[in-house]
Amino acid sequence: MNKMKNLKDTIRTALTMKVTVKKGSRRELKVESVPPSERLILFVQFTMVTITAMTALELVHIVVLGKWNTEIFATMTGLVGTIIGVFFGKKA
Repeated sequence: MNKMKNLKDTIRTALTMKVTVKKGSRRELKVESVPPSERLILFVQFTMVTITAMTALELVHIVVLGKWNTEIFATMTGLVGTIIGVFFGKKA
């Protein structure tokens, strides 16, 4: 049975860096995984949940009032930019 990973594990996997390190007396190259900090994982998780909530709020706004709210969309765009920045910044 294949278990579904939770959001934290998915974020941790996506932000884990692989670094080559020289180890041993022969200075052999080995690949090691460097996991992200728990603080960064919680920040990205909070931002993703916030984007989901803002999307739901935008949909409710469209259904109830029948028009697009640019402030909510600007907030969503800023949050998406933040997540993209974290992923590209951490992988570099």
